Amino acid sequence: MQWSELYDGGQEPSNDQIQEFVATPLWDDLSDYLLLTYRVRPKLAYSNCALDNGSWRGWNAKYRKSGKALCTLYPRLGYFTALVVIGAKEAAEAALLITLCSEYTQQLYDQTESSSSGKWLMLDVTNADVLRDVKNLIALRAETR
Repeated sequence: MQWSELYDGGQEPSNDQIQEFVATPLWDDLSDYLLLTYRVRPKLAYSNCALDNGSWRGWNAKYRKSGKALCTLYPRLGYFTALVVIGAKEAAEAALLITLCSEYTQQLYDQTESSSSGKWLMLDVTNADVLRDVKNLIALRAETR
C-alpha cells in the first residue's frame, strides 16, 4: 500500500501512524536526535514532490532551525527517505565529510548533480550507517550560516 493511499491531503497522520507505516526505529532515532540536538519538531506538510521522478505525493516531515531547512523526511513502507540539501556554503566541508560516510552515501553524493541551490541528496535510510551519515550532513547544515 502506498503512503498517499493511507493519508490523503485532508487527513494529517499522527506520529504513531507514521512510525507504524515506516516500521523502523531509525525514524524515532532521527526524530529524537533532531529534537534533543536542535530543539526542532517536525512540521508536517502534504505535497507532490520530485521524489521518484514526480510520482511521490503525501505527507512529509520538514525540520527547520532559525528559518534554515535541516532536512525533510518522506515516509516509505519499511524505511524513509531523508532529503538534505548541501548548499554552496557547505560544499567544501561536505566533500571532506563524504569521504567518511558509508559507500552508499558516497556513491549517491557523487551521482547527484549540483544545481544553483546545491546538491539535493535523497538518502534512503535503511540502516544505522545511512542514519549516521544523515545526522552528520544535518550537523553540517546546522553549523553553516
